[in-house]
Amino acid sequence: MKTIALIAHDKKKNEMLEFVGHHKDLLARFHLVATRTTGTLIKDTFGLDVETMMSGPLGGDQQIGALVATEKVHCVIFLRDPLTSQPHEPDINALLRLCDVHNIPLATNRKSAHILLKYVAEKEAEEDAAKKA
Repeated sequence: MKTIALIAHDKKKNEMLEFVGHHKDLLARFHLVATRTTGTLIKDTFGLDVETMMSGPLGGDQQIGALVATEKVHCVIFLRDPLTSQPHEPDINALLRLCDVHNIPLATNRKSAHILLKYVAEKEAEEDAAKKA
């Protein structure tokens, strides 16, 4: 089962919940990992099974980065708040860099996240069709 990582800065949590609500049926078909608060909100709101890491500032971004580096995550949706300084900015930059190094698709805003999930859905449909053929 492919894994999707979901991360959202504090001011983007509601936006992430709206996004997940819009794509709930598709996301339910994947192994989901998330930083603690984001994952807990998704679990509590939608009942989706989400593996939670630590909170981002406590190392959760780095934990997800380790999954990216070992190619255990297939794409990352990270709704970032570009207008608020983050105390763990080096961890965030390291995660983004790892996505680039390992060629892992990364969406950092809602519109790119929708595009990424559309791509993921198309790839899943192609794989399902190939299995049936």
